[in-house]
Amino acid sequence: MISRAVWLYFRFPLNLRMVEEMLAARDIKVSHETVRQWALKFGQGYANQVWRRLPAPGDKGHLDEIVISIAGQKHWLWRALDQHGVVIDILIQSRRNANAAKRLLRKLLKKQRIAPRVMITDKLAG
Repeated sequence: MISRAVWLYFRFPLNLRMVEEMLAARDIKVSHETVRQWALKFGQGYANQVWRRLPAPGDKGHLDEIVISIAGQKHWLWRALDQHGVVIDILIQSRRNANAAKRLLRKLLKKQRIAPRVMITDKLAG
């Protein structure tokens, strides 16, 4: 029961009260505070299991720039993707700054276990 509640909370974008309601639908009566305590106690273990199951990153990376609107203001979203389209990391800026994007790229390369064979950056102007 505990593992199911923690799994629901971390696997899907649910809040604590939604997890409480989903468990109540299965006749399991717990409060949202109990679910929060379980998430604090067992959440890191669950995250470690998920991390171990992730596929190895591909040998080709891509740094993508997208212009988005947040609260009516223009922002730049930089995404680092692997060859399978899995988002590795993101950076959101209120102004376009290629140097910050390059720092993001260097940080990602340090974190990766294996350096990508090819990194596509759409010819960042800098």
